[in-house]
Amino acid sequence: MKTEARLFIGVAGFFLVTAVGYGWRSKEPAGTAVLVIAFLMAALVAFFLHTQYRRRGLRAQDRPDAEVVDTAGPLDFFPPHSPWPITTALGSVLAALGVVYGLWLFLLGIGVLGQGVLGMVFQYADRDGQRSNSSADDSRSPSSGTTRSP
Repeated sequence: MKTEARLFIGVAGFFLVTAVGYGWRSKEPAGTAVLVIAFLMAALVAFFLHTQYRRRGLRAQDRPDAEVVDTAGPLDFFPPHSPWPITTALGSVLAALGVVYGLWLFLLGIGVLGQGVLGMVFQYADRDGQRSNSSADDSRSPSSGTTRSP
């Protein structure tokens, strides 16, 4: 993630310099606002990637002496099924329609959207705790390979 973080720091720096130069030369607020938002989005991605690098350390892709076999193995946990992306999409649609048809529909859409986002965030929040508890329970169960005679 170190290389990607540096790349997005460069992108954020480009948009910052461009926004300052454009705002100073043109005195036009809409274009300046767009460039500032582009800078903030690139800076957010750079911050996330840098935080992941500090948390997880160097990956094989970050080392020049790494072999292809160093990247073998499971990548990460990917959920098999989830209702929350559909809930989030429905909330987004309701909020967008609420802009056209009325405040009541917009507020309903924001509520559904918030429920979908919170569902995605916290759906597997305790997954690591369940894995460690289940492995301890499996070692004590009779079906773990040892049989007891009566």
